[in-house]
Amino acid sequence: MPSFSSSSLMKRSVSYFAALIHQNYTILGVRRINPSSTALSQPHSTSVSSESIHLTDNFVRRMKELQANEHEEKMLRLSIEAGGCSGFQYSFSLDDKTNSDDRIFEREGVKLVVDNISYDFVKGSTVDYVEELIRSAFQVASNPSAVGGCSCKSSFIVG
Repeated sequence: MPSFSSSSLMKRSVSYFAALIHQNYTILGVRRINPSSTALSQPHSTSVSSESIHLTDNFVRRMKELQANEHEEKMLRLSIEAGGCSGFQYSFSLDDKTNSDDRIFEREGVKLVVDNISYDFVKGSTVDYVEELIRSAFQVASNPSAVGGCSCKSSFIVG
């Protein structure tokens, strides 16, 4: 059985994942994002602007319910991951820490945290909490960056 060094495995893994990312860009027809217009090139700010993320009443209500059961203040983290049935998927998790590249959106003491890279995909969006017969979940109710997506609003395509 051949032995592999960790560095050669790493090099092959990086090449493999780089090829997959390039393939996803090609399949989805995603245009390259202009680096000068990304959130990474903008100064860190928590102020509300026209490209803010809007939090609904249901979002605020549910977060307050969740915080009532916690010993320390929790924030909801929204991040974007490759995957899902449409190419990119929304990921929500409770968090108690922020990173230096996070943007924080607050309403009535409830906070949504989005890292700068994910922010480029969701700026101008509305985040809601929806209760349905089949599930109850946080979701991105509207996203001006999305040109399509699945019916459950868990994933999307950028244009």
